[in-house]
Amino acid sequence: MTSSAPTNSRIIALFDVDGTLTIPRGEITPDMMSFLKSLSEKITVGIVGGSDLPKQEEQLGEGIAKLFPYNFSQNGLVAYKNGELMEVQTIAKFLGEDNVKRVVNWVMKYLAELDIPVKRGTFIEFRSGMFNISPIGRNCSREERNDYEKFDLEHNIRKNMVEAMKKEFPDLNLTFSIGGQISFDVFPEGWDKTYCLKFLDDADFDEIHFFGDKTFEGGNDYEIFMHPRTIGHTVTSPDDTREQCTKLFM
Repeated sequence: MTSSAPTNSRIIALFDVDGTLTIPRGEITPDMMSFLKSLSEKITVGIVGGSDLPKQEEQLGEGIAKLFPYNFSQNGLVAYKNGELMEVQTIAKFLGEDNVKRVVNWVMKYLAELDIPVKRGTFIEFRSGMFNISPIGRNCSREERNDYEKFDLEHNIRKNMVEAMKKEFPDLNLTFSIGGQISFDVFPEGWDKTYCLKFLDDADFDEIHFFGDKTFEGGNDYEIFMHPRTIGHTVTSPDDTREQCTKLFM
């Protein structure tokens, strides 16, 4: 973790990963990481991503959970403060195995009957805090990923599937969040990125800033972007993130 306390520790900036610190599913550039370290000398820095910690490390580097004061993977269901693990929550414990099977079986049937130009593999990724569902499959190539995103935007594949799941599982109080290019997340109500705010004490911070690219309604940054405790900033790329932070904090 960065050793010295920031100039103004009572301001914290929380950063989404995909599209904010990196290109989607890409690795952070050395320049961007250097900028984050410089920023952490000015204010408190935290990471909040939807992916699990191993995927976050693939993008931001091994040991990222201990590099900055706050690190939240899976929206904060795995939470680190000052390099120490604070909490781990799981969807299997919360929903119970019978309901997990209900969801998985329904999704497999729906996707089997879905006609899209390309299908690959890993259509359901079971994470400790959510289901990540991808109609094309997470094993697709970068080119296939880009092509699918265009197809999805035109034909509302993910939006239509989300609406179907809302009708199928009203009793489970699930939230659906479309993020990235090829998938959407399914998790219990309240387990969006606002979950991480429970670890940030009001007494410790005067301002909580959040930077993300999917801040539109239905995007996986929307709830925390709109939360009354945060000051939300919409970004379009890592370069835009850097530019906005420079103007605000440097």
